[in-house]
This record gives sequence, structure tokens and C-alpha cells, in this order.
Amino acid sequence: GFEKNEQVIILAATNRPDILDPALLRPGRFDRKITVPPPDLKGREEILRVHTKNKKLAPDVDLNLLARRTPGFVGADLENLCNEAALLAARRKKGAIEMQDFEDAIDRVIAGVERKSHIISEEEKVRIAYHEAGHALVSKLIPKADPVHRISIIPRGQALGYVLQLPLEDKYLFSKEELLDRLTSILGGRAAEELVFDEITTGAQDDLEKATEVAKKMVVSYGMSERVGPINLGRDNGNVFLGEDLILNRDHSEKMSALVDEEIKRILEECYERAKRLLQENRAALKRIAEELLKVEVLEGKRLDELLTEVGAEAETATA
Repeated sequence: GFEKNEQVIILAATNRPDILDPALLRPGRFDRKITVPPPDLKGREEILRVHTKNKKLAPDVDLNLLARRTPGFVGADLENLCNEAALLAARRKKGAIEMQDFEDAIDRVIAGVERKSHIISEEEKVRIAYHEAGHALVSKLIPKADPVHRISIIPRGQALGYVLQLPLEDKYLFSKEELLDRLTSILGGRAAEELVFDEITTGAQDDLEKATEVAKKMVVSYGMSERVGPINLGRDNGNVFLGEDLILNRDHSEKMSALVDEEIKRILEECYERAKRLLQENRAALKRIAEELLKVEVLEGKRLDELLTEVGAEAETATA
């Protein structure tokens, strides 16, 4: 209308601000923009208190510890976690929700429901065990990887196995060394397959996608390549280069494009060779972890530490 003040407040929300029509954000339309990030540690603990206040909890339930084990979870994830834990406790005919119910619920939320009908051959199960053991062992040997909380070779969702790594605290900034360590850890599964079986399988597809994305961002967005230099080659529109998150600015030369590709390949190859070297130097530990996984299927972080102590695994003393 033509009234100066119609006493109407218009609110809008989106989780994809990058695709909004710029016309919507012009002055006089949506003037005030409020960013709501995922909750931090304290926020997650408070949200857990809200969703568990009407649920009977066992004395061993530690909401602060659960908050530490759920980095990146938003309110809906935490609500789902509490509901899943309650369902598991009810199915197990417990009078209260125990910490183990929450631990199992975290697995369900992160990795999906266990696929009991999915039959895996013994040969493939051995490969999966070595693959996951490779991830876990490399993560334990390098200095800046997140702690390993659990390893599993039980199929869940689309995954045949997984390694659950949880940071000690919420983190918002990452150094080049930390990203290189993350890449080395991601590539540890593929490296273990090649080392043990002298061939690779399609099981590392997701790992390669994740690793390539991290390496691309290091070169294109974070300025972490000495040859490319401290430059950001991404922008908000253009040809899709990193899926929905990053788009390559094609205003630069073909020579620069080739250099970017070379640097991404170099970073991935160096991290892959580093992972293989660490596994080769600690091959006894790799075998011991895989054998234990084949026996118990799920290996907790504490037990992993015990195994590494038994075989005398040697952590990397300096970044390669």
C-alpha cells in the first residue's frame, strides 16, 4: 500500500543465501540480516537439556560429553538424537535412557541405520576392515588429526564401514598443516587397500571426493598453494567448480587453470604417499587393528589405543 507504516513485519529465512536474487537484498527490502550459525558446545548442551527434560535418564548420561561428541549438529539433529536414544532404550526394555543408547543413536544420526539385511562376503569384509583400519591408524599417527572415537565395519546407510572422529572442541579456523593431516587421514583407507591387496576398489570413491574438495579449497579459496599464491579464484557466479560451495572464476588464463589442477594433484599425491609410508612403517599395527575389527566389528577409541600400545606403533615425529 501507500501507508508509511502498516505495522507489518516481514521475516524470511534461508539456508542458501548465495542463490537469492540480489533484488531481494536491496536497501528498503530486507535491511536487517541475522546469521544463525550451528550451536556451539554450550548451545548444544542447552538444547540437549531441553529435549531430555521430559525423558528419564540413567545416572551415567553426561550431556556435556554428548555435546562434545556432536560438533556440527543443529537443533533438529539433537532432537532426533534424543528421540533415537529413547527408542533404542525402549526396544531394549530399559527403565531409563543410558549413555550407550545415546552413543548408538549418534551412530544412527551420523552414519544411518544398521543394514542387517546387507550380506557382505568374507573377502569384502576383510577389505573393509583394512580400509577402515587404514583411516584410523593414519589418524592416530599424524599430529593434528581429530581423535578416533569409534571404528565400525557394520554397514550403515550407504556406508560399508566408517571411522568416527570427534574434535576435542569446536574449531572455526584451520591451518595448512591441519588440512594436510585431514587429507592424509581421508586417503588412509585407499592407501591401506593398495598396500595390503596390491590393488584398489571402488570403496574409496567417497574418500576421493572429500579429499579432492579439501585440496581444491586449499588452492582456489584459501591461498595455501605457494605456486598459485595468496589469491582467491572463487566467486558467487560462473561455472560450477566445487559443487554448490565454490565456483571457479574463469576470468583468469588457461595457464592459471592448468596450474590450479597441477597443485590440486600434487597435494593429493603427496598426502597419499605420506599415508602409504606411515602404514608401511606400522604394518603390524594395521594388521592387528583389522584382525580385531573382524572379530568384534565395532572398535572403541580406548581399545584402539590399547592395541597400538601392544604393537608399539610409532607416531609421525614431523610432518612430511
